[in-house]
Amino acid sequence: MNNFSIGKKIKKYIDSKGLKQSFVSEATGIPQPILSAMLNEKRNIYAHEYALICKVLGVSLDTFVPDEQVATKEAI
Repeated sequence: MNNFSIGKKIKKYIDSKGLKQSFVSEATGIPQPILSAMLNEKRNIYAHEYALICKVLGVSLDTFVPDEQVATKEAI
């Protein structure tokens, strides 16, 4: 999974919904500087962080990743 392009997509989504990064940071428990680094392609996004972000944004885990990169229970 290309974490950097995912960060860009998440940032674009947050901006498009008129949300603040501070809201996402507080709701996920991810410190603001860390979240900012992830969204600005300066830090990888770990799976547990990605899951928290998707939950707070109310989107499915496959929203920001290409179909071929989504692991399903059947594939595991």
